[in-house]
Amino acid sequence: MKKLIFSLLFLVGFAPLHAQLSLDIESGLAFQGYNEVRIPNESSATKFDLNKDFDLQGPVIPLRIRVGYTFAERNHISLLYAPLGIDYQGPAPFDIYYQGTLFARGEEIDGYYKFNSYRITYRRSLITSERWRLGLGFTAKIRDARIKLGTDGVSAKKDDLGFVPLLNIYTAYKFENWRIFLKGDGLAGGPGRAFDFFLGGRIPLTKNLAMKAGYRILEGGADVEEVYNFTVIHFVDIGVIWQL
Repeated sequence: MKKLIFSLLFLVGFAPLHAQLSLDIESGLAFQGYNEVRIPNESSATKFDLNKDFDLQGPVIPLRIRVGYTFAERNHISLLYAPLGIDYQGPAPFDIYYQGTLFARGEEIDGYYKFNSYRITYRRSLITSERWRLGLGFTAKIRDARIKLGTDGVSAKKDDLGFVPLLNIYTAYKFENWRIFLKGDGLAGGPGRAFDFFLGGRIPLTKNLAMKAGYRILEGGADVEEVYNFTVIHFVDIGVIWQL
């Protein structure tokens, strides 16, 4: 027991000497793929696609802010704030029954899709060679989602606030003065799935500042009693990473 206590105290005291703070800010352009919806998930409701059946109101400019903390060289903790909102507009191509409300064919519809994400991630580096890095971990995600349809006289919406456990992966290969990497969260099983992965490159600008650019895909959804919704969104992103 004494050895365990001593070890924990040693780690707590030792970690700050090798700790590193980071701030990762990312933006760019988002492009909607499918966004299929049926709420409630039963025969009385209409299945429709927000992106294919209506016109996306753009451009959609995402924002992601991640604060990271690395300690004892191989351990990484991060907090992510990633809000996302997409607006749609256009006449209903057919009668849509949504949340017990009828939106008749031809009615001008204003649609809104929100998918805000709040995450805390722990990852441990398993490989840290001169060229290669590989890390695995887990992410606790809180999703704050909303799907809303409305006209001048009536509106209906579905909010969904929930917890999603995900696996986290990071792998990178270093060239002379830049690095290519793949990182993200994902898990599939049961009635749903969730994937959020970024593939890109990172190049240093100064000792503490680097720039990154690449492609991100956000895909997933759920097929449960109350909700059927599956969506995919493609991102072309650019960002900066500051490390201390």
